[in-house]
Amino acid sequence: MGNNLLGHLTTWDHAIVVAYVVILVIIGFRASASQRETPDESIFLANKSLGWASIGFNMWGTNVGPSMLLAFASIGYSTGIVAVNFEWYAFVFLFLLAVVFAPRYLAANVSTMPGFMGRQYGDSTQNILAWYALIKILISWLSLGLFAGGFLVRQILGIPMWQSVIVLVLFAGFFAFVGGLKAIAKVNVFQMILLIAVSLTLTVIGVLKVGGLSKVYHSVPGNYWNLLHPDSDPKYPWYAILLGYPVSAVAFFCTDQAMVQSVLGARNLEQGQLGVNFIGWLKILSLPLFIGTGILCYILFPNLKDPSEAYMTMVTSLFPAGMKGLVIVVLIAVLVGTISSSLNSLSTVFTMDVYARNINPNASNPQIKAVGRLTILVGCGFAVLVALAIDSVKGLNLFDIFQAVLGFIAPPLAVVFLLSVFWKRTTQRAVNGILSLGSAFSLGVGVVYLWVLPSAKYSFWPHYLMLSFLIFAVLFIAAVMLSLTDPAGQARRQAVDYGVLAQPTRRVRLLWAALAAVMVGLYVVFNGH
Repeated sequence: MGNNLLGHLTTWDHAIVVAYVVILVIIGFRASASQRETPDESIFLANKSLGWASIGFNMWGTNVGPSMLLAFASIGYSTGIVAVNFEWYAFVFLFLLAVVFAPRYLAANVSTMPGFMGRQYGDSTQNILAWYALIKILISWLSLGLFAGGFLVRQILGIPMWQSVIVLVLFAGFFAFVGGLKAIAKVNVFQMILLIAVSLTLTVIGVLKVGGLSKVYHSVPGNYWNLLHPDSDPKYPWYAILLGYPVSAVAFFCTDQAMVQSVLGARNLEQGQLGVNFIGWLKILSLPLFIGTGILCYILFPNLKDPSEAYMTMVTSLFPAGMKGLVIVVLIAVLVGTISSSLNSLSTVFTMDVYARNINPNASNPQIKAVGRLTILVGCGFAVLVALAIDSVKGLNLFDIFQAVLGFIAPPLAVVFLLSVFWKRTTQRAVNGILSLGSAFSLGVGVVYLWVLPSAKYSFWPHYLMLSFLIFAVLFIAAVMLSLTDPAGQARRQAVDYGVLAQPTRRVRLLWAALAAVMVGLYVVFNGH
């Protein structure tokens, strides 16, 4: 059975895909029309107009890349629900973003993360962080996202990688180019509702085909339903997830421009905090929507050659004619969501932190917009090249490539942001040292781990999540030492006056308490085996 979907498509499917593309383009143009009516409007932060639902769906849309659809089904197929940890454990760090970081970001009234750090440590820090953020968005968001998308399109249409990557980047670039964050947020709400509907349908059809939930439960090995695996498990031991995942999670949810940008565009702090809470609830769906598909595939098609084909196998085998078009639509949707959000963050950071501060401080609003749009075009070109380069690296599965790359980019960011917010004595020397030398160290270890002495051949390496934690610990101690041995630097740190930081409202507190209770409950239920 070929997993090339094209052979399975009917006229209905083609009609659905065309209708969807038309709807998306109309949403994009309508959002860009509001740009033309109010020429002062910023393309970067949606004029601070986003409500909680837009923020939640947009952050989720940025977070659920196509890699997740494929990778989660693949991990579900081979190991059960353990990868849900990467979704459910996140609520702790989303809470950190909502209650600790977001109030400070909004009170400092900044449009970028480098801008936030620059307010405290001056220009040199802002410049280092701006370039760091640009490289991070280009590699971890754009190129990896595009690679996963190209991989998918290649599976569906059977066309070479370079063609599929170019088609995707043109489509995603269109929204970032014409409408900025507002267009992306509108498109993402529509796409995420579609994603939930289609994936849930696939799961329901799968469960019925197996013969009901209790049959599903008993048809796989018992450890498939355990969230925490013993420390002897080579792939996902519990301690690696417990210690290593938070390093990536702090960097990803609390300091990453692409994730935080929706919160910066919030109407007010409460809407921002409710939006972050909403993505926490949406993440519960990862089990039935993504991982469940893989587990069902394991029961229905136990002899797949390659687990990463689990999702496509389910689609081609279970969906009736007319529904397969919807799947293609959803996959394009997830992709466009991630890539257009990252293009928008890329252009925000370059335009605000590099161009408007260092190259042309007197730039007019139309000039700033023009540079923002030019950055999007350059970003598209670069991402295509890197995606093709990643295609030549074989070995680790998609999800592990993502987690490993994040694990080496994350430690310096997690260290400087946590210390800046929680420890008043952190100095500029420490922050700049960790961002420059610390990053070189962290990425250097990453290159050795992935390419020079790959962990597949050399057994002395700890688990890649533990490696991330160890790098974090080393950099954390270094930052504290650098700060303590720099008495003059203490005086130079500009104390940012946030005013009185707003306390979370009653509604925010209640919803976070409810989410925490549900999460603890889920962990208890899925470890009782």
